[in-house]
Amino acid sequence: MIFHRTLLREMTGTALATFLVLLGIVLTTQLVRFLALAAGGSITSGSVVALLGFTLIGFLPTLLSLTLFIAVLMTLSRAYRDSEMVVWFSCGVGLTRWISPVLMFALPLVLTIAALALGLSPWAAGKAEDYRKILDSRDDASAIQAGVFRESRQADRVFFVEGASVTDNRVSNVFVSSTQQGRSGVMVAREGFQETAPNGDRFLVMRNGYRYEGEPGRADFRIYEFERYAVRVETQDAVRAPGTKNLSTPDLIANGGPRHLGELSWRIGLPVSALLLALLAIPLSFVNPRAGRSVNLIVAVLIYMVYVNMISVVQAYIAQSRLQLTPGLVALHSVVLVLLLLMFYRRLSVFSFGRLFVRR
Repeated sequence: MIFHRTLLREMTGTALATFLVLLGIVLTTQLVRFLALAAGGSITSGSVVALLGFTLIGFLPTLLSLTLFIAVLMTLSRAYRDSEMVVWFSCGVGLTRWISPVLMFALPLVLTIAALALGLSPWAAGKAEDYRKILDSRDDASAIQAGVFRESRQADRVFFVEGASVTDNRVSNVFVSSTQQGRSGVMVAREGFQETAPNGDRFLVMRNGYRYEGEPGRADFRIYEFERYAVRVETQDAVRAPGTKNLSTPDLIANGGPRHLGELSWRIGLPVSALLLALLAIPLSFVNPRAGRSVNLIVAVLIYMVYVNMISVVQAYIAQSRLQLTPGLVALHSVVLVLLLLMFYRRLSVFSFGRLFVRR
């Protein structure tokens, strides 16, 4: 049918453009955040791409849900503004006839959102968490970045290197400031490298340098010249609070705790809300060509924000054992479903019954 093909083609083009814009915004903001962490030495530069990829996968369900809502809303709003809807109504295509093509367009995206929210996004969150644990468990020497002052985890040493060689894993112009038993020591060396002892201990070895040792406020500093000086570096196991975002959906169901059920409600709510918002965009898209064009968009944005925030509120209530999973999900989405039916009824009442459902 020409009506279906035209609408599907326009919604697909709008959705693609919207998704690329939203993806570009998220990609830019997350890339800036990870580059800042890499510049500060919290993560390595080689892990930026991996962490960025895992983070984007986690954002995909929300981005696709918002894309679906905007695509349907903007496509039908454009038809109202250009008086195209009047032509379709005159041809006997009532407002309820738009549900079928919208569902044809929305269902593949809703299934994709469900697959991402229930399967792929938790996997990506788990991989990102493993990456962060590896980065947290790095020793102090591994966290050193050229041109950046780095403090050890015990806050008793400060490292600085002027340059680093990727080929032979050596650094040049090393500066180390340490405090031990109330005495401050400063070491400078021309070069340094990491070395592992037979028993597994790791050392930062500095060559051709000086060590200045003394107490602050006193002039009796000692100066030592050394050809080789080894500083033992401590490794530390990463300690992170266990989370639920990186657990698979079967694990959430098996555990059955309040926090696990709260996370499960969020994952189930994403595809359900995407479908209801796509249908809700049909009555929300009404625009009076003679009136302002922004009123329906403001209402649509407010409804979307309230809906998404209410999903988060229900998740928090379930996690705090203040609400059960099934009643929470049913109550929230039933309210939106009732709102959807009321808005369809209101829009249908604007037009005469005969004009909306005239058969050819």
